[in-house]
Amino acid sequence: MSYSFLRESKLYLEYGGNKYRIHTSTAISFSQTFAQDSYPVKTLHNQSKMFEGAKITKANPIDFEFTVPLTIEKDESPVIDLLSELNSAQLTSFNIYVQTGSATFKIDNAVITQGMFDINPNTQFAVSIQGQGTKLEKIGDESYNLGTIQTESSTRTPLLVYPVVSIDSLDMNNIMSTTVQIQNNLDWVPFETLQASLNVTNASNIMRPSKYTVDKRIISGEIRQYQTDNNINQVDDFSTNSNITIKAIQVGKAANATPFFQIAMNPASFTARMTVEEVYTQSYDYRSLDNTNTIPAVITQYS
Repeated sequence: MSYSFLRESKLYLEYGGNKYRIHTSTAISFSQTFAQDSYPVKTLHNQSKMFEGAKITKANPIDFEFTVPLTIEKDESPVIDLLSELNSAQLTSFNIYVQTGSATFKIDNAVITQGMFDINPNTQFAVSIQGQGTKLEKIGDESYNLGTIQTESSTRTPLLVYPVVSIDSLDMNNIMSTTVQIQNNLDWVPFETLQASLNVTNASNIMRPSKYTVDKRIISGEIRQYQTDNNINQVDDFSTNSNITIKAIQVGKAANATPFFQIAMNPASFTARMTVEEVYTQSYDYRSLDNTNTIPAVITQYS
């Protein structure tokens, strides 16, 4: 089953005993599939049974995604916390509620697997979220009472930001755009057992995933700049021991102003490549190599 709901749907996150309303800019989508095993039913005495039988005893993890505009008030900060926090090698789990014009759905034990920031002065600053959960269920109609919701700010002020980037203390100019991606790679622990499979009769008692391990975490992205006489010699540059700082500065403020968002990686690797199109551009593909700091420590400006 899969669902995609328009902006009129409301998204709520629940963790730490609190529920938060999170405003999204695009459709909220989520889906869950069931694993189907086929088996032959043709026998020596009945060769006409050519269509295989089916057995469904387990559900796959739920996939979900949505995009959250980041505002000056920072009411959406729980999303950043859930993306970056890691406790005892486990991501912070939470529940998702999606309330539409006709129903209320719940995703249990969700975790965020990827967050993408696009620092571009031509588009509203936002983070695109992808994640997985263990169980999807319809819990009520559009009037379902979710209980106490944390108070929101009286205003919501979207903003445009532009990137300010330094590599090894060298300020980079002529920047076109910058992306930052935080990725949590999960491996779900096998959860199928013979005894449990014999008890499956419908979706209410089907075997579902419950535990996972974080295989690795990645902070990476791309920095794009116009190629000029000042940076033409960097066309074949690379490094595996650089200090990279990326700032998202609110449009209208000076480059040395306090950033709205900042991430600092040391050490980090990068490779440079040139693209010849209508204009010459230079791209830096970078990745954090820092194993001494946690991701909340690498995000040095937001909260």
